[in-house]
Amino acid sequence: MRFLIYQDSRQGPRKNNEDRVGYSYSRESLFMVVADGMGGHLHGEIAAQIALQSLIQGFQHAAQPRIDDPHRFLLDAIMDAHLAILSYAKSRRLLETPRTTCVACIVQDGAAYWGHVGDSRLYLVRDGRVEAVTKDHSRVQLLVDAGRVRPEAMQAHPERNKIFNCLGQLHPPRIDISRKTTLHHNDTIILCSDGFWGPLPHSLIVDTVLRKDILEAVPELLGAAEARAGIDGDNISVVAMTWRDEGSGEANAVTTIDLRLGDHETRSTNLGPQGGSDAVPLTDDEIERTIKEIRSAINKQQR
Repeated sequence: MRFLIYQDSRQGPRKNNEDRVGYSYSRESLFMVVADGMGGHLHGEIAAQIALQSLIQGFQHAAQPRIDDPHRFLLDAIMDAHLAILSYAKSRRLLETPRTTCVACIVQDGAAYWGHVGDSRLYLVRDGRVEAVTKDHSRVQLLVDAGRVRPEAMQAHPERNKIFNCLGQLHPPRIDISRKTTLHHNDTIILCSDGFWGPLPHSLIVDTVLRKDILEAVPELLGAAEARAGIDGDNISVVAMTWRDEGSGEANAVTTIDLRLGDHETRSTNLGPQGGSDAVPLTDDEIERTIKEIRSAINKQQR
């Protein structure tokens, strides 16, 4: 595989960064994740961290070197992340379960597959337009679907942040999974939190990606989102990938054939609690222990 990839996360004017973003790839498969911890609930950054780490570890276990069934993997891995959050809350006797949105994408065999819960989005930008975008699990999206709000008015709607579906909620989340989408040369996939897409019209995202490659375009869009949102802004997180044909010869592209079988490369931008009365310590060992416990329980149920 050959692709360009870039990720970043900015705190914005918030006291904490509750977003988590990361990607991992093997010789034949790429996996990208954005999780946006829900600030209206305690410890949103912990839910996002557990989701990110659970999903990345699940990918590394399954991609040997490719995912056999991407649709099934997305459903199972996202549900495992949800159960890991519930297990963590139970083990800590938390009065409220931490919650997070999530969007994840697999790229392999020249095609993309994605799944999401909440209002973290995926955009597919192709030939100067938005070819596909996930549908938010939000109150304002329901109003759009009912014809009561125009799509272009979503960003400014006072109920935009009311989410009815997330990881960590008390009932199983609804996980929306895409169809298999064949990729074309120069297609760009963008996974982002609402702090990124909220202030930015589709036209600005498309125009910026057309003018520059993502190594320059994404930092410019992050800056635009931060400036447009101002003091009312949110955490801003994105991971973006541009697909390249094998013969493109792109100098900055990642070429996965260089990896040995069984190897994975992983990058994550994990900004931990930076103050605030609800910040709690969370170690990698604690997260890994929670993930192992819930996977063990799942395996026993499946026998």
